[in-house]
Amino acid sequence: MNTPFTSAEAQHAVELLASRPLVRLVTEIDDNGAIPPRRLAGTLHDLATHHLRSASDTARAHGLVRITPGTGLELTEAGAELADLYDEMARWARRHAVPASVCDFSGRIRCVLELLAPSITTECADGAEAGLDRLRTLLLQWLVGNPQVSTVSEPEPVA
Repeated sequence: MNTPFTSAEAQHAVELLASRPLVRLVTEIDDNGAIPPRRLAGTLHDLATHHLRSASDTARAHGLVRITPGTGLELTEAGAELADLYDEMARWARRHAVPASVCDFSGRIRCVLELLAPSITTECADGAEAGLDRLRTLLLQWLVGNPQVSTVSEPEPVA
């Protein structure tokens, strides 16, 4: 796949996708279905209110979730594909004890994304381990299909 991203785009995508609140939101909806907005804090009780709001706003802005009347926050197609990608990353990380033999799901996702970040800015994975190279390909395919995630907005000009 010859669609490397700039360092800024890769960094932006990794920071966004590795955000613990976003990982928790996407995987919770994937595992248990839509979440009514008023139940968000009760469902993800381990996250502060401002983190929940930020994750929800970010996920909506990037087309990962939508609010459906009568149901609540549900995954879009892009969000469901991201949840599948998270699952693949977590399986690889568990198999390889990355970052440690005991680690939470979002920690594993963050670590795998950090391992992949340098390789998504180049044409090849530089001999990366086969499983990690497969994850790189899956991540690149997802990013190409969801360019809004890696787009770095230009800073507003100062008047």
